[in-house]
Amino acid sequence: MRAAHFSPLLIVGLAVALLAGLPVASVGLNLFVGGTSATWSHLAQTVLPDYIANSLWLCLGVGCGVGLVGVATAWLTAMHDFPGRRFFEWALVLPLAVPAYVMAYVYTDFLQFVGPVQTALRETFGWAYGDYWFPDIRTLPGAILMFVCVLYPYVYLLARTAFLERASGILEAARTLGMGPWRAFFAVSLPLARPAIVAGVALALMETLADYGTVAYFAVNTFTTGIYRAWFSLGDRVAAAQLAAMLLAFVLFLLMAERVSRGRARYHNTTGRNRPLAGARLGGLRAAAALLVCSLPLLLGFVLPAVLLLKMAFTDGDAQFGERFLMLSRNSFVLAGCTAALGVLLALLLAYGARLSKTTFAAALNRVVGLGYAVPGAVIAVGVLIPVTRLDNWLAGQWEAWFGSNPGLLLTGGIAALIYAYLVRFLAVALHTVESSLAKITPSMDDAARSLGLGQGETLRRVHAPMLRGSLFTAGLLVFVDVMKELPATLVMRPFNFDTLATQAYTLASDERLAEASTAALAIVAVGLLPLIALSRQISRSRK
Repeated sequence: MRAAHFSPLLIVGLAVALLAGLPVASVGLNLFVGGTSATWSHLAQTVLPDYIANSLWLCLGVGCGVGLVGVATAWLTAMHDFPGRRFFEWALVLPLAVPAYVMAYVYTDFLQFVGPVQTALRETFGWAYGDYWFPDIRTLPGAILMFVCVLYPYVYLLARTAFLERASGILEAARTLGMGPWRAFFAVSLPLARPAIVAGVALALMETLADYGTVAYFAVNTFTTGIYRAWFSLGDRVAAAQLAAMLLAFVLFLLMAERVSRGRARYHNTTGRNRPLAGARLGGLRAAAALLVCSLPLLLGFVLPAVLLLKMAFTDGDAQFGERFLMLSRNSFVLAGCTAALGVLLALLLAYGARLSKTTFAAALNRVVGLGYAVPGAVIAVGVLIPVTRLDNWLAGQWEAWFGSNPGLLLTGGIAALIYAYLVRFLAVALHTVESSLAKITPSMDDAARSLGLGQGETLRRVHAPMLRGSLFTAGLLVFVDVMKELPATLVMRPFNFDTLATQAYTLASDERLAEASTAALAIVAVGLLPLIALSRQISRSRK
């Protein structure tokens, strides 16, 4: 075995890990900053209990909802055969393209008093205002429903993979012991898939806690809305950081709970028969029930919102569509493109550095960088702004002392600080994709390249990079789409008079101009479909 050795790329990894950890450290340090007792006492006595209670209820409701929907659809499409199964296998991931805040805007317009549903009810039954009761979507249960509709694919994807990988041999043995389908599911399949299900639920809950647009629009007070209000309404960055620290504690608790829930349990296939079982054929009422169970999440999570967005965009749409829309699109594409390019480059350097070093230190650095994806955008925004603003003020002072003129805010006055926040948040997406693909390249190719006289840089450029071209494109696309949808960090950190498609949709929806918000929202959904098309094609080939 070849000994591990030092690589200069470890310096790059160390620098990136320090920069990725700086926002979290900045937020944590503000827990020990004094001088804000009045603000914190006011928050603790008025809104903090609501923040905690609503966040807990959101986690409970969303966790149960995505778990139920994700497991049911995964079990049906993985282990059964019914009309439309091949379509649902890939189509059930499409709701991931719709941000939760876009879903909230669409359903509010659809279900409000002047919307098509209540208007049709009044016209059909001759009702007037006050003659009937209709549920209000802009409530805590409504927010839970929005999150379940768009986040259940996290559980669906992981649970479906677990069911398929552990289907062979184990279920056959259960059936030979006389277990029926339901007993085999609860006694064998569900326990084996539990780690994957818990991981999917944890991902959904982290996305729920990180959301700002949905809860702000539905007037549900959570930590993300509190951070935004403390920063902009109260003007207290320390109070905002302290709220961000509490939100970060929630996220860390979820990560620890997910890890502890697994304990020492490990699940391995002990047979060479890894071919999935042929799906049990369903007919009659069972097939109709399976069709209904798979159709409802897809209908509520993608089909209906997409149809409504198209209708609003083509009938009303944004009154400023044209030059204004092109400017918003340009801003969004510049931010997403720069972040994606930098993210892929850094991910390639980090992954390649760990491959060359083969040390636990290099692997640990990459894991630190990967933790950024678990940190909500609002926390990262606050954690970035505090140290970067101080650096900005110091640079401006030094510039003025040296050249006699004040250049203004060099970092926070432009998009540099915002791109930094995006990289902290989404670099893990690119890193995981590149690491997975780089691990598939045999180390013997590195040895062969060195025997031909190629250095580390030449080996990366001439050997690994061409082989990783598809994975690098995928990684960049995933980061690009995530940045396009990101709202909390963009709202907090964007430069003055610099809007994106996400902020435009949020601003118009906040002004109750829902039809106008549909244009920007539809563009975000359309871009979000790009990586899902590739994922859907991969899923559709998984049975072949």
